[in-house]
Order: sequence, then C-alpha cells, then structure tokens
Amino acid sequence: MIRTIAILFVGIVSISFAAIFIRFCDDVPAIMIATYRLCVASVILLALYRIKGLSLRTVCRRDLLLSLAGGVFLGLHFIFWTTSLKYTSVASSVVLVTTNPIFVGIFSWFLLKEKQHAEIIAGTILCLLGSVVIAAGDSGLHALVLLDKRALTGDVLALTGAVMGSAYLLTGSRVRERLDILTYITIVFTASALFLVATSLAMGISFTGYRTSSYMYMILLAIVPQLMGHTSINWALEHLRAGMIAISILGEAIGATILAYLFFGETVSAFQLAGMMLIFTAIIIASRKGKKTPG
Repeated sequence: MIRTIAILFVGIVSISFAAIFIRFCDDVPAIMIATYRLCVASVILLALYRIKGLSLRTVCRRDLLLSLAGGVFLGLHFIFWTTSLKYTSVASSVVLVTTNPIFVGIFSWFLLKEKQHAEIIAGTILCLLGSVVIAAGDSGLHALVLLDKRALTGDVLALTGAVMGSAYLLTGSRVRERLDILTYITIVFTASALFLVATSLAMGISFTGYRTSSYMYMILLAIVPQLMGHTSINWALEHLRAGMIAISILGEAIGATILAYLFFGETVSAFQLAGMMLIFTAIIIASRKGKKTPG
C-alpha cells in the first residue's frame, strides 16, 4: 500500500507541472496544446512498445474497446475543460471540474456496483469544500454565482469535462485489472491523440506557426504530466479505488499553486491555504479505505 501511495504521489506532483507548462504556451490554442501533449506521448509509447516486441493481438476485444473508449473520454476531458476557461471564470471552472469525485462515486455505485465507504464519501465532501474555498479566495464569492449566458456556457463545458474525466478514470479502473500498464496507456493515449488530431483538423486549428519555446514546453508537457503523471495514476488504478484516485488528483491544485509561487511569484492567500488543508485532509481520510478489495 505504501508503494502504491508513493507512486500515486509522484503522479500527482508530475501532473501539477501541467499548468506551469501550459502557461508558457500562451500563443497556442488550448485544444492544440492537448493535441501535441497526447501525440508526443503516444509516439514515445508506440516506439517503446515496438522495441519490446509486444503485440496488441493478445488484448481481448472487450478490453480493446474499453481502452479506446477511455482514450476518447480523456480527449473529451481535455477539450471541454480547456475550452471552458475561454468562457467562464477560473474560479467557476475549477469548482465545477472538481466535482469529479462525485461523478466517480455515483458511477462506481451504479455501474460498477462498488460500495462507497464512509471515508470515501467524507473525503469527497471535504475535497469539494476545499475547492470552493480556494476558488472563493481566488476570485471572490460573486464569481461563483455569475450566470450570464457566456459564463453559463463555460460552466456547462467544465461540468461536462468533469464527467468525461470521471468516465476516463472508471474505464481505466476496470481495464487495468486485466491489462498491463504499458499496453493500456499505449492504447488509451494513442486513441486520445488520434481523436484530438481529428478534432483539431475539423476545427481548422493550425499545427504550426507557434514559438519554438512553446513546442519545447509541449514536449515537456507530454513527458512529465502525461507520461510520468498519468502513467503513475493509471498504474495506481489497479490497486486503489477510482474514488480514491479522483480525490487524490485534487492534490494537483496544491502542487500547481506551489509551483506557480516558485515560477511566477504568485502569492498564496489564507483562503487558498485553508482549502489546501481541507484537500490534504480529504486525501488522508479517503486513503484509509481507498484500497481495492477482491471480487
């Protein structure tokens, strides 16, 4: 269990760098950043898969289809959430996208028949409360209730992104019980990359013409948050409940805040500190019943 938590911690720290790298790519559209992120990651994985002489022929049809679906869910998560930031406030978007644990809990209960322990439920409530406190301190409580048409569009996009992210985690939780980590992430990341490329082409978004430094940061985005971060999280899905993973991922907000202070000098308010403490408490409580049980 300690090893699993340690690897999950590495994953959370890795994905915390995503916001920093994305900030340095301010001349690139959000969807294109996601496209490069998944394309570079999938090319590396496909090369590694070929070097190891592995074959997808050993993957049963059901697991292949579920993995492909997981890739689409991941792509949709990136599209909806990043696009929501163009319409609504950061505060509103963060609050809505962190409803992820709620959807994971609901879907786990109804679709996977997975019992939700009191610790997981308490952790979910605390993590959501912590997210609201951080958002309130960031932009003010009035931003959380702004309901003009443009903001409402962004809110719906962020909420949809949370649903897609939850579906991605739940699909991985089921498939990772049977597929090894390299095979699973190779299929999922490649499917997501192809989906994002098709979406970018359909929207007429250019793949070229950006700063050289932006391409460098998109490569780092693929290596650190995607390959190191998401791989660690997907590895942990074999051993921990999806609800526990969903709550733990909220640690990204804490890591990103610390990194933003180090890189950009952004200060941390009392509200943010209080929210971080609530999220930390949520992760600790949820981890007590986060381990999967046989059958």
